[in-house]
Amino acid sequence: PKEVIDEVLAAGLRGRGGAGFPTGRKWSFAYANEADQKYVVCNGDEGDPGAFMDRSILEGNPYAVIEGMMIAGYAIGATEGYFYVRAEYPIAVQRLRTAIEQEREYGFLGENIFGTDFSFDVEVRLGAGAFVCGEETALLESIEGRRGQPRLKPPFPAHSGLWGKPTLINNVETYANITRIILNGAKWYSSIGTETSKGTKVFALGRNVNNVGLVEVPMGT
Repeated sequence: PKEVIDEVLAAGLRGRGGAGFPTGRKWSFAYANEADQKYVVCNGDEGDPGAFMDRSILEGNPYAVIEGMMIAGYAIGATEGYFYVRAEYPIAVQRLRTAIEQEREYGFLGENIFGTDFSFDVEVRLGAGAFVCGEETALLESIEGRRGQPRLKPPFPAHSGLWGKPTLINNVETYANITRIILNGAKWYSSIGTETSKGTKVFALGRNVNNVGLVEVPMGT
């Protein structure tokens, strides 16, 4: 687990949800807090007007995001994960649920994955369209069944998150980057982008442009 976190740190990946916090540091905080239960949460509550990057990833390759969450679970010592996706994305939700069922069927999710002592499974929770639930602590409140409103920090989720347990929260695009980092190595990933922000970023283009849609470009473009 520590090697995985070190690799993510060395890669220089920053959170793709907007704040740009170093992903490896977030993982190391959750790793350091010992508890009988930890959680991994995927923030798919994409509420910005005109943004559809997360929706596209969940519709096109949900497996990459699930795998990123599994790697995160292994790294911090979590066995349970939650997808929080807005209900306005029915196709994304349907494909995500199908992918989860397939992964359980093939043994990628569940107890003692491939005969190891690592167990991990995920659930899907639907957001009801509240923009504020894109904020990580409001999202946790919503998963717990309460009104989605931000919590006072500290404590941060890595220390006391879902049901008071250490919780790691990253967005869809952040998790989708993880598998490539582990497969190809931090050195390869950090060769893309700028000195302070590594990798690529997906942007949604709309309004008065010739070609609307998504574009993935190196950081610093």
